[in-house]
Parts: sequence; C-alpha cells; structure tokens
Amino acid sequence: MRYRVHLPAFLISLSLLAFVSSLFAGTHGATKDESPAPVIQNADANSMRIEGEKRYHANCGRCHAAPQKFPPRMMATVLRHMRVRATVTADDQKLILFYMTQ
Repeated sequence: MRYRVHLPAFLISLSLLAFVSSLFAGTHGATKDESPAPVIQNADANSMRIEGEKRYHANCGRCHAAPQKFPPRMMATVLRHMRVRATVTADDQKLILFYMTQ
C-alpha cells in the first residue's frame, strides 16, 4: 500500500530532476564550442545585412515583429525550426541569421 503512494511521487521527482538537469546541461561549455565569427569585408557585410533584412520581412515579417537581439547560437536554432515550418531556403536562412545577429 505504501508503494502506491510513494512510487508516483518518486517518478514525478525523478522526471523533474531529469528535466532541470537537461536545461542546465546546455549551458556548461557553451563558450568552448563557439568558433570565432568569420571576418567579412565591410561593404560585403553591409550588403548581406540589407539583403537579410529584405528576406526577413518577406519570410518572417508576415507573422512576426522583429525580435530583440538573441545570441547567434539561439537565433540559428530558431531559424532552423522556421526553415521547416515556413519553408525558408538555406540562402534565406544564412542571410536572415546574419541580419538578426548584427
């Protein structure tokens, strides 16, 4: 009889612990994996930013307002998900990522 009460509480606690540890697992070593950003010429960077802004408004601006600045790694994850949901091309993804992280 005692197991009927304690087992669900134990399983819920274990699930909660696993969830919390998975949240913190991604934060350790995040700076070690990041590679330095490639050096882009100033004129090329400006044209890429402008083109990225155009593609953002064409693909994302229909449904979303421009979000606040996020770290490049987080924005890449968001764009990867939106690439599937909104059929964003690979070129659009790269330019929008460049625009959103500058």
